[in-house]
Amino acid sequence: MNIMHIFGQMGAMGWSVVIALLVMSVYSITIMIDKTRSFRAARKQSLSFLPEFVSHLKRSNFQGAVDTSRKYKKSHVAKVVIAGLLEFMTDEGEFKDSHDLVNACERALDRSNALTSAEMKQGLGVLATIGSTAPFVGLFGTVTGIIAAFQGIATTGSGGIAAVSAGIAEALIATAFGLFVAIPAVMAFNYFTGVLERFQVEMSNSSAELLDFFLKKAEGKNASR
Repeated sequence: MNIMHIFGQMGAMGWSVVIALLVMSVYSITIMIDKTRSFRAARKQSLSFLPEFVSHLKRSNFQGAVDTSRKYKKSHVAKVVIAGLLEFMTDEGEFKDSHDLVNACERALDRSNALTSAEMKQGLGVLATIGSTAPFVGLFGTVTGIIAAFQGIATTGSGGIAAVSAGIAEALIATAFGLFVAIPAVMAFNYFTGVLERFQVEMSNSSAELLDFFLKKAEGKNASR
């Protein structure tokens, strides 16, 4: 009995389980590819963005820093720091004169950090759901396969291997397919979660360093008055 013969012997319930698992597999693979591309682009652009950004800040070229942040649209760090910069500077690209400037920038950075993190988390919940539910969908197929095996015994009136082989094969296929879908989804979820945690640390560190820069600028402006 080869694999094609097993699929040919499957009933409607067995096929429903296989199709459901196939859809889950395709969906999880799509998310994996999308996250791999977006996270790789975020990492690459952030490495290119930071030296340019720091160079503009050292020269107090705030408009140049904003333009650089807008150029690297996929950089997670750029998405965060631009919010603080826009809060920090006037429309003319100069330092804002406000007693609550640092606190306002901190709030803007926190909001941007939260929004960027939420954007990068999209799809990870689906991977977690597929990883946790696919084995149970496979188990459901296992149960229906065992039921089909017993129905074969009832039909033939004997418990020989010929009577139960189709049902047992269907059950094992469903179990194996469920694990085949779940294991990569769980591994991908854990991997992307680890990458996202590193990105969150980078965004938090960049926000803190930018806030320190704002504090020094504000203190220097107040001291010069």
